[in-house]
Amino acid sequence: MSETAQAIPSAALAPRIGRPAATASWRDYVTLTKPRIMSLLVLTSVCAMIAAAHGTPDVVPLAALVVGGALACGGASALNHVLDRDIDQLMGPRTASRPVAAGRISPARGTAFGLVLSALAFVVLVAFTNLLAAVLSLSGGAFYVGIYTYWLKRTTSQNIVIGGAAGAIPPLAGWAAAHGGLGAGALWLFLIVLLWTPPHFWALALLLVRHYAAADVPMMPVVRGPAATARLVLSYSVVLVAATLLPGGVGTFGVFYTGASALLGGGLIVLAWRLWRQSSPARAAVLFHFSLLYLALLFVAVAIDAAVR
Repeated sequence: MSETAQAIPSAALAPRIGRPAATASWRDYVTLTKPRIMSLLVLTSVCAMIAAAHGTPDVVPLAALVVGGALACGGASALNHVLDRDIDQLMGPRTASRPVAAGRISPARGTAFGLVLSALAFVVLVAFTNLLAAVLSLSGGAFYVGIYTYWLKRTTSQNIVIGGAAGAIPPLAGWAAAHGGLGAGALWLFLIVLLWTPPHFWALALLLVRHYAAADVPMMPVVRGPAATARLVLSYSVVLVAATLLPGGVGTFGVFYTGASALLGGGLIVLAWRLWRQSSPARAAVLFHFSLLYLALLFVAVAIDAAVR
């Protein structure tokens, strides 16, 4: 992953923004949905639903949650591509080649695509789960697009701290999909994802600090520097791990979950501590990739715990 920012004059890019989407392929529309992010968010919602249903969710609502959650995430991601097209063009070849930033899909078509996916998500979730799950799924996307992308990302170094709430809403939707309500377990899962987001995203931002600086995005490493960001990553990781252990301590989740959270948390803190000792790109990359695995396995542990209790 290159660290060299390749700023391109906005005037030179202007014609590309409005170029018609004649060269767009189906792969470009898939790219708009950010499949990797989508898969992790859908996983958290599915595991939350399994936990809420004590390990045995109904098949039809579960399938609807997968489809509707994927559509909601994909719709929000497509709108994110549209709003971030100017930033993407300034952050190097990886983001400049994205479909809307590169002009293969016009902003109008990207917006229409995102809104259609969001509408379909609402219909699927209302029809086969319940209204609360549908509203929560769409509110997560709305927060991501309207609060994080449009406002926080461009204005404050605390953008991901607050904006992380968007990614923490899918577990609430999954919990609600099981029986139309929320509970203590849902709130714990929301808090866990909220606390996980800053160290996860700041590890990535350490890899892309020059790119964000070139686009004038006030990510934490740009504003505070790599050393201070690494210190914050360690601090948030310690708080996160403590928060993951508490549900086991108070009996919300069981022994299997508690053991898994302790094991995974130990690995996360070790990697965060190594990054704090030396905030190198290599260590940031290891922490970033492990954090993805960490969250996925932690939520799988939530689901397995519910099934074996």
